[in-house]
Amino acid sequence: MSHTIRMNKLSRALALAAAVGAGAAHAAGPVQVGSYYTAWSTEQGFRLKQLDQAGVAARFTFLNYAFANLYKMPDDTYRCDSGRDIKDAADGAGMRATLDYAHHFSASESVDGSADGPSQPLAGNFNQLRQLKAKHPKLKVMLAIGGAEWSRWFSAGAATAPLRRALVSSCIDMYIKGDLPLLNGHGGKGAAAGLFDGFDIDWEYPGVPLMAYNTISPADKQNFTLLLAEFRSQLNALGKKQRKKYYLTAAVNSGAKTTDAAEPDKYSKSLDWINLMTYDFTGGWNKQGPTGFHSNLYADPGSPDTDKQSVHTGVQRFLKAGVPAKKLVIGVPFYARGWSGVPPARYGLYQSAGAPARGFEEGTEKYSTLAPRKTPKFYHPISKQLWTYDNGIFWTYDDPLVIKEKAAYVRDNRLGGMMSWALDQDDTEFSLSKAMLEAQ
Repeated sequence: MSHTIRMNKLSRALALAAAVGAGAAHAAGPVQVGSYYTAWSTEQGFRLKQLDQAGVAARFTFLNYAFANLYKMPDDTYRCDSGRDIKDAADGAGMRATLDYAHHFSASESVDGSADGPSQPLAGNFNQLRQLKAKHPKLKVMLAIGGAEWSRWFSAGAATAPLRRALVSSCIDMYIKGDLPLLNGHGGKGAAAGLFDGFDIDWEYPGVPLMAYNTISPADKQNFTLLLAEFRSQLNALGKKQRKKYYLTAAVNSGAKTTDAAEPDKYSKSLDWINLMTYDFTGGWNKQGPTGFHSNLYADPGSPDTDKQSVHTGVQRFLKAGVPAKKLVIGVPFYARGWSGVPPARYGLYQSAGAPARGFEEGTEKYSTLAPRKTPKFYHPISKQLWTYDNGIFWTYDDPLVIKEKAAYVRDNRLGGMMSWALDQDDTEFSLSKAMLEAQ
């Protein structure tokens, strides 16, 4: 077939990606390589100790801990808050404080081999991050605020200058100065001081609400820029007093709609880099398909995707908007998107579907689950994307070869680096994380 090549027959080296353009800015400083570490991965058996033992933590430049949440307060301000557990109930109010700093890891589970005790100020995931930083002092750890389900109050909290000041100040007090609420003998003033090196702002999305319960305003376009500027201002002021640099990044969707709803050229000035979400181009929300790629490096002219989405398209979009290349850190998924009931034409590519495939979520599966399967793999020569097809089941995802191709793209175009969602979805050898390191 003209558009596919079986991976096990691919004998030549993967072609280097085309240059973004002669106007791309030269990278300055280190290439950033890191990932998101989610609170709930603890419940699924993931331990930061594994990342350390695999040798990856020694070479990663950052980790983003996901997520902190914002809440509306009785005085009508919006602030970071913690200190209790709130189950997610489709209202954006969830909180996982016990996992954050009150969960007890045993000695065999912990990074440095010490068990959490009942009265130490910092336990749980936060203490594991602290232990990891102690072993790898160059590793930056940022606290990610928001995310797909916890972005309810960003718009309201960013609406005025006083509200922005209160929001940012509360997050700095709680997570940078480390004044955590008491919880089961843990927390207290300064409990997390020195742990976080800054924030990653995951407002999904200014002017384009992902969830029906999110606040939204036409003023989000300017207020996102102003909110990031307020974070930068307060972090810089604290850093000056402490003689320390604090980092500020943001996770940003790479699509046209979300990009046009914000001011990349302006807000990027407040950021050390942008974590560009160059994935989820399609998925099981299109229940009957067509099947296609969700994290392809290049657009395929033969794809039914009318927007012709790709990593390259997203990068070009931000370069044209005035964002320096060195501030673009492209995202790679450690998970697949897929469908079932797919006919065999083109080995399932660009075909109709009966339903989303079954995975750990509807239409979504971890790389660690798919990697051991003996399903035939196919590699698209134009889009540089992998897919599998077997008995009507279609999955599209990144494997080490696909990620190495993207790493070459980062190097060739002098971009800021690579990030991934999320650590616990990699295999036990951290094959995907190690492939990302080739961007350095």
